[in-house]
Amino acid sequence: MQSSGHRFRDVEHHPLLNESDGYDSSPSEGELADKVWFIRDGCGMVCAVITWLLVFYADFVVTFVMLLPSRDFWYSVINGTLFNCLAVLALTSHLRTMLTDPGAVPKGNATKEYMESLQLKPGEVIYKCPKCCSIKPERAHHCSICKRCIRKMDHHCPWVNNCVGEKNQRFFVLFTMYIALISTYALILCGLQLFTCVKGQWTACSSFSPPVTVILMIFLCLEGLLFLTFTAVMFGTQIHSICNDETEIERLKSEKPTWERRLRWDGMRSVFGGQPSFLWMNPFAGLQVRRFLRARKGGTEFSV
Repeated sequence: MQSSGHRFRDVEHHPLLNESDGYDSSPSEGELADKVWFIRDGCGMVCAVITWLLVFYADFVVTFVMLLPSRDFWYSVINGTLFNCLAVLALTSHLRTMLTDPGAVPKGNATKEYMESLQLKPGEVIYKCPKCCSIKPERAHHCSICKRCIRKMDHHCPWVNNCVGEKNQRFFVLFTMYIALISTYALILCGLQLFTCVKGQWTACSSFSPPVTVILMIFLCLEGLLFLTFTAVMFGTQIHSICNDETEIERLKSEKPTWERRLRWDGMRSVFGGQPSFLWMNPFAGLQVRRFLRARKGGTEFSV
């Protein structure tokens, strides 16, 4: 297809447009104020709900089965406060990963008028995604579940009901980190509780009957081991990808980099923002509650 002296191709990989070409895929502030990102995928929504229920189950067992019946007041207060704070940080990270636009390319922007506005040189090749009819910038990939092209798409995770991409990778890394931490914490508390119950009286170490206590703690241990294994691997994979400036899709497809790779710390700063600080571990950073409330009144953007 010939148009305005440049070539236009319906392919999905190796796009030529990049961030320096004057192409901005991020919505304006006004659009952000009117829309909230959410994917209407049945499997993803079920997995997200299951994730929250499992965290609540772990919090219930730790708080009501192990800590509150304890005779050591400060042991219960300190561990209960720390565990619940980590659980809040984990769920907040999950929520922000799920409701943050991962870097979607505007849908249907491959129009003649838009191409003319790019002021491309004669003979220059640009690439269009035939699935969502959008001009693909460099390192963007199409997600069949979100039905959008996502900048620096790493993968689509059903447990957060969203793609992990350029704009929400930080929250996904925090989510895996905090889940791994509370899983480890729960396993340690389970070990201490079992030691206390075996050493003393089972009826005195929990307000539940011994069989119920054992069953609840066994399920918590299984959940903790499963979550710890999964999230620790994902956390390590994500940090490795950030340091190497390479997404999981690019690694699996063995794509040769056409971009200049960032240094390790430059990659970390680009994802987490600014110089290393405790703000890197804060999922509340940049959260604007008023804008979110206005967005709810204005309507929600769903995947279609």
